[in-house]
Amino acid sequence: MTGRDLVLAALKRQETPRVPWVPFTGVHIGSLKGVDAERLLKSADLLVACGVEANRRYQPDGQPVIFDLQVEAEILGCGLQWAKDAPPAVATHPLASGYEGLKDLALPRPEDGRLPIILDAMRRLKEEIGSDTALYGLVVGPFTLALHLRGTNIFLDMFDQPEAVKELVDFCRQVTERVADYYIDAGMDVIAVVDPMISQISADHFQQFVGEAATHVFDFIRQKGACSSFFVCGNATPVLEVMAQCKPDGISVDENVNMGYAKEIADKYELSYGGNIPLTTVMLLGDQADNMQSALELINACSGPGFILSPGCDMPYNVPPENVSAVTLAVFEPDKARLFIDSNKKDSDAPEVEVEIPDYANLERPLIEILTLDSATCPPCKYMVDATREVVKFFEGKVDWVEYKITEKENIVRMQRLGVTNIPTIVINGKPAFVSYIPDLATYKEEIEKVL
Repeated sequence: MTGRDLVLAALKRQETPRVPWVPFTGVHIGSLKGVDAERLLKSADLLVACGVEANRRYQPDGQPVIFDLQVEAEILGCGLQWAKDAPPAVATHPLASGYEGLKDLALPRPEDGRLPIILDAMRRLKEEIGSDTALYGLVVGPFTLALHLRGTNIFLDMFDQPEAVKELVDFCRQVTERVADYYIDAGMDVIAVVDPMISQISADHFQQFVGEAATHVFDFIRQKGACSSFFVCGNATPVLEVMAQCKPDGISVDENVNMGYAKEIADKYELSYGGNIPLTTVMLLGDQADNMQSALELINACSGPGFILSPGCDMPYNVPPENVSAVTLAVFEPDKARLFIDSNKKDSDAPEVEVEIPDYANLERPLIEILTLDSATCPPCKYMVDATREVVKFFEGKVDWVEYKITEKENIVRMQRLGVTNIPTIVINGKPAFVSYIPDLATYKEEIEKVL
């Protein structure tokens, strides 16, 4: 079987001779050729060259052509903030002042925005590596796109203007299907519907606002003859079962979700499931032995049909290539990987990274600490930071706040010291206040007022 065959068989829950390996390489592929993220995401030639290089180095069974959840938002009028080592972030929201502008938004055409670049890269990569490698086309999910267009006000609108939210999500569903259609025609084997912001809503709100739209999307992809995956970053545990009920071919989760539970849901609904090598503690900050160990533990724990080994989400730009190659070795040569792990055991007496924790009882002002993966690359993290920027305007000079990105080792220790188990999380005066949940401004203000 080719790698492509393995991925497609796993998505159909067929037995495979080994676990398929799908690294979500994203902008990381630019680092392999010294190309920054902005240049990469604006050039078909660079997407192809870097994609081929990643394919050569990591021997994946499947890989994305591009991992950028802002492509559709940019076409629809969202301003972007570009970075050199991460995908762009949405900076402005065309419906921020209200839903009146929805009638002026049009479905994307193949010539709009960066779609010509992406479609060109897809066709060329299909020709160069697509016979042996399953190619993934990533589209933004309807709820995340709705939030890009409306901004964080959408969370309050779900209570105050539910019909307007439903109309917006349905429009975004049409956008998702339209772009998926282009990608399938360009040769993509798998359409991954990436909707990280649904990790911020309840199962009830998912069913009220997202479920019907998502089911429609997966039915559409199936009718077009492609496979599908429902991809959610963040703590998607509360919505995992209702995601499965939307009938994708598979679900994909990050380290915030227990893989035992993901397997239970996948088995119940006869779906494929994928994940969830930790992005920062293992892939970015760990060594080769850490990556082999994580991969082997996942492979052992997720035995049976349907499992696809992958990082928890889009790999950071600066992940050491040798760490990704270490996962490849664990997949293809598990016995050699075990020998490597045994010969590279760490010294358990090694000193811990020093971190200064504030004296919360004696602060001059309340302190808000936001523990994130990185607000530049993680949409839930970004919108949590945006909510904090907005709420502190009501407390001018009375509140301090800071973001701690766990892409730095000391912040992983800080996270442990604070008792934070999921990201993103808002900590107020040393106590986790909002865990993997973006509060509306009224609720956020109320929590700050309590400590004031």
